[in-house]
Amino acid sequence: MSGRGPHRARADERGQAAVELVALLPLVVAVALALLQALAAGVAGEMAGHAAHVGAVAIAEGRDGAAAARAALPSWARSRLRVDVRGENVRVEVTPPTLLPGIARQLAADASADAGPRS
Repeated sequence: MSGRGPHRARADERGQAAVELVALLPLVVAVALALLQALAAGVAGEMAGHAAHVGAVAIAEGRDGAAAARAALPSWARSRLRVDVRGENVRVEVTPPTLLPGIARQLAADASADAGPRS
């Protein structure tokens, strides 16, 4: 019989599991960060649509559409916002926060809304 008993085999398996966990940890972190980035891009899209709609409603009511679009977003998102008002149309672009600055422009979400003809 060998010097290795059943208890020794279980200890080796626990060590192997720890090594596998450490090896997979960077992959798990990368996937989690990618999911968070996708979520941030989705939120930016929702914010852009909301701000464009609020801006168009403000124009229809005779108010400043750009100011209304800016006011519709939380303060942290206003620095990431671009609003373009042309006639009755409001176009909004929101850039989501990113971990890699180079991809922020590629993930920017834009939306537009039209107030329709004035009566």
